Amino acid sequence: MTSETLYLIASDALLVAHALFVLFIVLGLLLILAGRLCSWSWVRNPWFRLAHLGGIGIVVLQSWLGEICPLTRWEMMLRSGAGESGYSGTFIGHWLETLLYYRFPEWIFTFAYTAFATAVLAAWFWVPPRSFKP
Repeated sequence: MTSETLYLIASDALLVAHALFVLFIVLGLLLILAGRLCSWSWVRNPWFRLAHLGGIGIVVLQSWLGEICPLTRWEMMLRSGAGESGYSGTFIGHWLETLLYYRFPEWIFTFAYTAFATAVLAAWFWVPPRSFKP
């Protein structure tokens, strides 16, 4: 196997991991809200909730600071090592543009991430996690 192939496999694996992170953040909130309505006790797991809140918190912080996600940077570095051209901008921005054929200004993403984080924070209080104590 060539080094280009290894770089390509690694970049694709990182892309999948990044997509799973986004899915965790988006689906996580939906499951928390559904869990409240369906009385699912697992959605009150403090480790799950802390990881969820921390994940969206990091996204919002990066967005407000104008930073590109490190996962996106690493993926582009690996793609470059594979001899492919990368994309500019954010992971979500790139895939929305690719799938919807429309490019949004960066402030739209900052607003959307902030609004979503506000919903996650509100869910923390509406569906409070259990205590970390046994």
